[in-house]
Amino acid sequence: MKKVVLAVMLLMFVVTAAWAKININTATVAELEALSGIGPAKAEAIVKYREANGNFQKAEDIVLVKGIGEKVFEKISDEIEVGK
Repeated sequence: MKKVVLAVMLLMFVVTAAWAKININTATVAELEALSGIGPAKAEAIVKYREANGNFQKAEDIVLVKGIGEKVFEKISDEIEVGK
């Protein structure tokens, strides 16, 4: 019975994590790499841009990062947020 409860809890965690958006103002390089179309170089560029320019005001501002264009933003727009 414990294994079943554990399996259900693990499944709930995975499903919840899959729906959670990534806060681009606080995400690590590793967390950013989980986004569709974002590899190590783009993830690092996002973090460096944020460190140099401060937090993003809105999710759309991610296109200000070199290498992140409108097409990439369209792919990840449902996966990101700037936090509250």
